[in-house]
Amino acid sequence: MKRLILILTLIASPLFAVQPDEVLDDPALEQRARDLSTGLRCLVCRNESIDESNAELARDLRLLLRERLVAGDTDDEAIAFIVDRYGEYVLLKPTTSGSNLMLWLAGPIMLLIAAVMGWSFLRKRSQVQVEAEKGTLSEAEKERLRQILED
Repeated sequence: MKRLILILTLIASPLFAVQPDEVLDDPALEQRARDLSTGLRCLVCRNESIDESNAELARDLRLLLRERLVAGDTDDEAIAFIVDRYGEYVLLKPTTSGSNLMLWLAGPIMLLIAAVMGWSFLRKRSQVQVEAEKGTLSEAEKERLRQILED
């Protein structure tokens, strides 16, 4: 019995937070709304889509999205309306253009800079060791060393 419960728990599909009063009459329009709402972030729950969130703001966003679709907006227009109103943070997958491009590229650029700095540090360190191994003391340095050791 315990195994059955475990198996059912593991294969159970996630429950969506969409309330029955939010569901549109047109199944095609409702499917579009569901598809779009999975790509929008709940501003209260953070990394949870508005389709999965039970927060009031997520409900408001779901209703707003459905209103825009019923009004005749295309998918891109509805998303653009919500992004204009709430900012680009509302997108679970932000765009890779404009100022976001700098954020997308900052990590790899910093990694390259760190790799170059590490390589140059190790290279200089190995050169100093080779020079130290090659170098011998001059006669004046040997004399000074003898004096220090005698004292």
